[in-house]
Amino acid sequence: MYRLQATSPEKFSGNFLVTKPASLTSPSNSPFDIWNVISSPSPKPTWKDWDWFVNLSASDYPLMPQDDILHIFSYLPRDLNFLEHTTNIGWKEHQRARPIVIDPGLYHSKKSGVFWAKEKRSMPASFKLFMGSSWVVLTRPFLEFCIWGWDNLPRTLLMYYTNFLASSEGYFHTVLCNHKDYQNTTVNHDMHFIKWDNPPKQYPVNLTIQHFPEMVESGAPFGHSFAKDDPVLDKIDVELLGRTRPLGRSVQNSVFGNTDAIRPSMSSKRLEKLVSNLLSTENFRPKQCK
Repeated sequence: MYRLQATSPEKFSGNFLVTKPASLTSPSNSPFDIWNVISSPSPKPTWKDWDWFVNLSASDYPLMPQDDILHIFSYLPRDLNFLEHTTNIGWKEHQRARPIVIDPGLYHSKKSGVFWAKEKRSMPASFKLFMGSSWVVLTRPFLEFCIWGWDNLPRTLLMYYTNFLASSEGYFHTVLCNHKDYQNTTVNHDMHFIKWDNPPKQYPVNLTIQHFPEMVESGAPFGHSFAKDDPVLDKIDVELLGRTRPLGRSVQNSVFGNTDAIRPSMSSKRLEKLVSNLLSTENFRPKQCK
């Protein structure tokens, strides 16, 4: 199951959902962008059998056909949660964790930017903060735990992240790594190829043709981010997705298809290599919730 964040009206078809913003809160500045993610699988009666939930943005693009992803994931244990995470948050302690932000979109009828409280808060003592990428591949049991939680941790952390800047970079990560039933299910990778400036800026660089060899070598099923109609998208269409001509700039056009008939291509070998490396003795347990 995929979920694509976009500003278009909500659309639902098969295993693919395009949702409109759930609230007037500023993008990535409140936990309501999180709730827009974790509440969307639950009400969809058409989705009866699914194992993983993948959130995508309108600036993501697939680097391999959907069948390759389905083929490789069909061999994996159904309890693995893929997300980049670390407790070594560095500069984010003073620019993310300690500041208190208020988003008027929580209670106003018009959207506006956040404002900052003068006070700073101390680091939490009852749980450990983890942060990482906003892009995640999460299991059904874990998402159901976050939605209907039989323990207070998801709700406690949701309240904490109400006043947290870029909460989608830490909420799931912190819930997973602070609960004994899920902390051993994490795989430290977000299934995206992303390129950052050095030093990193607020947003990653837009991927271009010069990044194409690295995209292929990475084995990641998705890339982020791409400028609209960049020539590299045509190259991906032809060389990685097996198209004879470009079909438009929509992730839905690229990954949605007949999920009943899986026909993996050679690109599945790239994802197989990536996943095998992530689950190796050297990388799996040693990089969980560290």
